[in-house]
Amino acid sequence: MTFQVGEKVVYPNHGVGTIENISSRSFGIQSEKFYLLKLSYNSLTVMVPFSHVDQVGLRRVTKNGEITKVLNFLATGDIKSAHDWKDRFKENSAKMQSGSLLEIAEVLKCLVRLQAQKPLSFREKKMLDRARIMLLTELATSRAMRETEALDLLNKSLGKSNLRFPEPL
Repeated sequence: MTFQVGEKVVYPNHGVGTIENISSRSFGIQSEKFYLLKLSYNSLTVMVPFSHVDQVGLRRVTKNGEITKVLNFLATGDIKSAHDWKDRFKENSAKMQSGSLLEIAEVLKCLVRLQAQKPLSFREKKMLDRARIMLLTELATSRAMRETEALDLLNKSLGKSNLRFPEPL
């Protein structure tokens, strides 16, 4: 998969970013091309080698049809999660690293529902916040809307499940 400078992409477990540059670096006699990616949420800059794009899971921003599936899942989808926090954390970590927006929505809904029942561990709070940021920024980017509008849309969808989109940490 190739990307162009200025294109918005998703870096799994970190969210939406912009391809700022494509550069080459030499390591001895071998040369490697890199994408220089600036993440939207925290302005972190990441270099992703062309040869590792698939391994890292770098992908294009989710299309509108998939966004509709995510919103429907938040409104009506059922979630199953492990009762033991270690198993749940392991499952949720794998979903977050997959880069799938639907799986990130599963993590968010699972943790929001759990948070309504009891306090989350520190690690689960951080994961919930990361899932919140990733859903919010990708929805806003995909639908070309402000984050406040995306927040309203996510709140409306979760509200149908009697849940509320979490506030930032």
